[in-house]
Amino acid sequence: MKNPNITPKLILFHPFHKPAPGSSTGIFSYLASHHRLLILLFISCFTFASLLTFLYSTSTSTSTFTNSSQSHTTDTFTAAATTIAAKPSSSPLPLPVVEALIHYAANTNATGRMIESDIRAVADILRRRGPCNLLVFGLSVETPLWIALNSGGRTVFLDENQYYIAYLEPRHPGLEAYDVTYTTRVRDLQELISTARATRATDCRPIQHLLFSECRLAVNDLPNHLYDVDWDMILVDGPSGWMQTSPGRTASIFSSAVMARSRRDGGKTEVLVHDYQFGLEKTCAHEFLCEENRIEESSTESLGHFIIQSGGPRDAFCFNATDDGVNIGRLRARTRAHPLITK
Repeated sequence: MKNPNITPKLILFHPFHKPAPGSSTGIFSYLASHHRLLILLFISCFTFASLLTFLYSTSTSTSTFTNSSQSHTTDTFTAAATTIAAKPSSSPLPLPVVEALIHYAANTNATGRMIESDIRAVADILRRRGPCNLLVFGLSVETPLWIALNSGGRTVFLDENQYYIAYLEPRHPGLEAYDVTYTTRVRDLQELISTARATRATDCRPIQHLLFSECRLAVNDLPNHLYDVDWDMILVDGPSGWMQTSPGRTASIFSSAVMARSRRDGGKTEVLVHDYQFGLEKTCAHEFLCEENRIEESSTESLGHFIIQSGGPRDAFCFNATDDGVNIGRLRARTRAHPLITK
């Protein structure tokens, strides 16, 4: 029997109408969903790229700061000296500029550099004589410094390594350098000095044109025009290398003495010999530049300073010349490699 209190209920079912393929409703829904997906993907990529950029910038800044700290002194000195050398002037450089160049040159980390006292000694003479005709035997880390300090003058370098010259030329605008061939050897010092003494009135005389010299110690393979220059200052800092088979500086010291004595204008030439504390340099300097010409006040332990008057006796380099045997026992074999600039 049915309960009379129960009311019948009607349940209505609403059919789901799936959009027909190609209908506008389906297309718009699909595009909206796809658009949101693209936006989300773009935001994710942008965030990831920004993170990578930040990390790379931080790493690069740290690396740049470290490398800059290590090479700041050498790069600053080289750039400053090269810039000054490229702007020749007939007036001396201001003292603060000279002091800055000396400071950077003395504190560089390059191998084979001069000590500060030697750099200052050369700089003082250059400041007093410059601008002048400066001849330098040997290329070194101080090369741009000498060019800058002699701004307005002529600075010429001679080196036995033609490849090193080619390496430096594009890095130092205005560099004038020539390669030279040396036929001497450190081990032959005794024989070379004896031969020079025996022929100092003929082939190895102190006043002559080196281009036509037959002396074994003469540097006679340079461009012809260099022999016609009256050099005001000559710095002997080469050739490099001091093993027994190395050229040694016998020829460069002898040739410096001849150039100074043979200048045609009657002037004086200041000759500086670097590494003067070693036996070969001191022996050759005493033999050809002469102790009576050494200026003790402006010399250091490792830099000999001589002032040579042109002219004088034609058969002797020194007034107090002696023919004592050459003591080569104190000669030290050492190697001075070229201080290549790492970039």
